[in-house]
Amino acid sequence: MAPLRVVIVDDEQIALDRLSDLLGQIPSIEVLGTAKTGVEALAQISRMQPHLVFLDVEMPKMDGFDVVEALAPRLADRQGPAPLFCFVTAYPQFATDAFETGALDFLCKPVRLSRLERTIDRARTALSEREAARRLAQLSGQLEELRNARAAAQDRSLWLQHRGEAVRFAVADVDWVEADGEYVKVHIGDRSFLLRNSIRAMAEQLASYGFVQIHRSALINQERLQAVRWTRTGMKVLLDSGTELPVGRKYRNAVRGLVHSIDDEPPSLAAGRVD
Repeated sequence: MAPLRVVIVDDEQIALDRLSDLLGQIPSIEVLGTAKTGVEALAQISRMQPHLVFLDVEMPKMDGFDVVEALAPRLADRQGPAPLFCFVTAYPQFATDAFETGALDFLCKPVRLSRLERTIDRARTALSEREAARRLAQLSGQLEELRNARAAAQDRSLWLQHRGEAVRFAVADVDWVEADGEYVKVHIGDRSFLLRNSIRAMAEQLASYGFVQIHRSALINQERLQAVRWTRTGMKVLLDSGTELPVGRKYRNAVRGLVHSIDDEPPSLAAGRVD
């Protein structure tokens, strides 16, 4: 359990000592500091940013209510949540006024441990609910972003048939795609999957994800391209899986665009080209 950070404000040293001793008997309480005047209280609360302030109502020059009133504009400009306030006084008639300020609780002197423990429990609950409300508000503000991210992730996926069930694969995992009659065969590593689609439609669908058509019956994920070479049968590409595929004549410029240093077809091989 994270410590509950506390500041105590009272103009009487004996009251400060008693409340500090009682708080020391409750687990996970961190007393950040004490103050004897309203001015000291303003400085400590602003600097230490406690979760909870125990605030004496009757103090000279600036009483507890004055402290809350002076803090309000300062806390409005500060990052993070405002502290909770518990008023402490020897006069029970102040209770109504205290609760009208939005105080968490009101304690009468002399403070009893059992009553103080109830105040601490109330503070922890209030802080937990405040955090939950903050997270909910933050999440609500991000819902549209999350929806867009989910849609984008789904757009980067392919549903493929595998052993009698539809399995979703990331588009980035696909090595290459080849035409196979009324289907296309999607190659992922050492596995291949049939998908009822045309190679033309797949080329259009996957173009924005870095796929390039290299033959009328094949397209590759350019991230898998390892090498481009000339052979006696024409231009070929080598994928990082070790697969070698021929490049059709009309698709050579597209492949050259992937590797800018590719030379034109060597004359010694021109006679043996096959597309």
